[in-house]
Amino acid sequence: MVLSGCYGSVKYALIFINLIFGIVGLAVVGLIMWLFCGQTFLMSLSHEQHHFTAGLFILLAAGHLMLIVSFLGCWGAIRGSQCMLVCFFSCLLVVFVAQIAAGARICTSSGSLKDLVKSSMIITVKNKYGVEDSYTQTVDSFQSELGCCGATGPSDWAGSKYSTKDPSLPVSLTVSGDPNNVYTVPESCCRTKDSLACTAAREIRVASDVNGAIYNEGCIDKLIDVLSSQKNVIIGIVAAIGILELLGLIFSLVLCCAIGSSDRYKA
Repeated sequence: MVLSGCYGSVKYALIFINLIFGIVGLAVVGLIMWLFCGQTFLMSLSHEQHHFTAGLFILLAAGHLMLIVSFLGCWGAIRGSQCMLVCFFSCLLVVFVAQIAAGARICTSSGSLKDLVKSSMIITVKNKYGVEDSYTQTVDSFQSELGCCGATGPSDWAGSKYSTKDPSLPVSLTVSGDPNNVYTVPESCCRTKDSLACTAAREIRVASDVNGAIYNEGCIDKLIDVLSSQKNVIIGIVAAIGILELLGLIFSLVLCCAIGSSDRYKA
């Protein structure tokens, strides 16, 4: 009776864990599909760095694998199938090891990732903003929400396609009356939009101080600050998923042993 109760508890706990795995898998697949279909700023990374596209495909495959794992675990627990539970254990073990490897890779390449995001945003500011609507909307959203301007600062807009009609013309670094010495920043760089101060401050002379009505900090530093502030939350979520995966591995072994023992008694 006690063993039957323990078996039932483990069975329903495993089903619950796999429902969470299914939700996680759906969320990952949905996010990656949104990135592929939405042509957002993050997708601009893939146009310049092919390994970023490979990373998205790996995440997409991982999301589908989580859905398969969820199905195998739920159905194996419901039907009491040792075969499906063994398949579940094997797939989940692969996912668990891959996550550890991916986490180690991210920790060792965080500096290069920052450089990748920085160079990609500079390219977006220089060549995409004002030309492609999806990139324009994304950069405006970054600048307005984070309170920043450009990738590293307002000067990133000098020589951009948005700021000059002919971006091939070199921007002179001398302060004179030459119109090429003046560049324009988007309205999303303003602290207060739709104001006279904003309109006047958007025209900036090269090598001059930026008006206080314009955000003076670049978006990369702001983005890194936001991610750093949420670091503990991200670590907590990852740790919780890791614990659930370990429990899934343990519970599947327990169920396999219980099913095997039950079959021997029946024989």
